[in-house]
Amino acid sequence: MSPKYDDVPAYPAGLRLAGRRVVMVGAGTVARRRLPGLVDAKADVLVVAPEATPSVEAMADDGELRWERRGYRAEDLDGAWYVIAATDDPAVNAAVEADAEARRIFCVRSDDASHASAWTPASGRHDGLQIAVLAGGDPRRAAAVRDRVLEELREGTLGAAHYRAKRAGVALVGGGPGDPDLITVRGRRLLAEADVVITDRLGPRALLDELPSDVEVIDAAKIPYGRAMAQEAINEEIIRHASAGKFVVRLKGGDNYVFGRGFEEAIACARAGIPVEVVPGITSAISVPAIAGIPVTHRGVAHEFTVVSGHVAPDNPQSLTDWPALGRLRGTLVLLMAMERLGAIADTLVSHGRAADTPVAIVQEGTMATQRVLRTTLAAAAADAREHGMRPPAIVVIGDVVAVADEIAGAR
Repeated sequence: MSPKYDDVPAYPAGLRLAGRRVVMVGAGTVARRRLPGLVDAKADVLVVAPEATPSVEAMADDGELRWERRGYRAEDLDGAWYVIAATDDPAVNAAVEADAEARRIFCVRSDDASHASAWTPASGRHDGLQIAVLAGGDPRRAAAVRDRVLEELREGTLGAAHYRAKRAGVALVGGGPGDPDLITVRGRRLLAEADVVITDRLGPRALLDELPSDVEVIDAAKIPYGRAMAQEAINEEIIRHASAGKFVVRLKGGDNYVFGRGFEEAIACARAGIPVEVVPGITSAISVPAIAGIPVTHRGVAHEFTVVSGHVAPDNPQSLTDWPALGRLRGTLVLLMAMERLGAIADTLVSHGRAADTPVAIVQEGTMATQRVLRTTLAAAAADAREHGMRPPAIVVIGDVVAVADEIAGAR
C-alpha cells in the first residue's frame, strides 16, 4: 500500500515533459481534461484503457498520443516519468499508484489525492505566464483562486510586467471617458508594464495611483484653453524615453484617434523608428451620452449621428467643418470641445435649418462622480450653460434623441 500524504505540504515544481514518457491509465472525463495540457507540453503520452471518450479517441487517431485498448499492466510504467491513475475503479488506481511508488515515479490519483505522490494544480495561462494553484487537496478552492488571479491579470488590475525581456517602445492607449473601469483590458495591462506614463488631464487619473513607485509619470498638462504642453514637446518626450530603452504608455482620455492627436504621435514615432502599439479607447462621444441615459441613435428617431470638434468657430477660415450641411441634418449631432463656442455654433446651425427648439443635453465630466447633465434647447443652450456654470470637459448632444431620453427618465 502506498503511503498516505495527509497534512503533508506539497513542494511545487514545473515539470518539463517534452519527449518524456507520461502514462495515463484511464480514458474517461478526467483524461479528456488532462491530456490536452500534456500534449501541449510535448510529452510522449501513452493512454491505457479498454475504452475511451470520443475526444480521447480523436487525439489518438490524430497521432497526438498512443492508445493501448486494454487493461492496465505494471510494465506499462516502464520508462515513465509521470503517471496519472484516472480510472473509475479504485483498485486499479491503487495498483497504479503502488507500481509507480515502487519505481519512484510520481503519480497522480484522480480518486484519492491523499495517497497520491503528486497533485495536479488548478492551472491557466496568460501572456506567457503559467498559473498553478494547490490548495491542500481542496480543488474547488484552488480553481477559485486560479480564476481570480487570471481575471485580474486579464483586466490589468494585477500587474505582471516583463523583466527578463522587457521591451522598449510606445503604446498609445485610449483611456476612455474618465471612469477608470472603462479603460480596455489591453490598455490596463500595458499600463501595468510601463516604465514611463505620459498622461493628460482627461485620462483616467485614478489608475495612476496603482502604478509602482518607480514608474515615471509625466503630466502633459493639456488643459483646455489654458496652460498646455505643445504637441511637439509631447512627441519629443515620448521619443526620448522610448529611445532610452523604456516602455512608454501615452495615456489619453477617450479614444486617441478621435480628436486626440494620437496619430500625430504615431507618425512621430514611426519617423524615429520606434515601434508603436495602438490601443483604442471608448470615445466620450458615444459613452458619455450613454452613461447619461441618452442614445445617439434610436429607431424611428435618428438614423445617423455626427461627431464634430467645436474647437474652431464656424466662421473661422481654418474650420474644416461644413456647418451649413450640419444644419440641414436630421440626425444626432455630438459636439466635443465646444463649450466656449457653443453660442456661435448654435446660431450657425439654426441659421442653416436646424430648429431652434431642437432638444439639447450638455453632459459635464461624464462617467465621473462629478457628472452633471443640463437639458435645454438649441436656441437657449449657450445662455443656460452660462447660468448653470457648465464647463469643460463636456459633451453636447443635439437632436430628438435627447427628448426620447427625457421620456424614459420620466417613466422611471
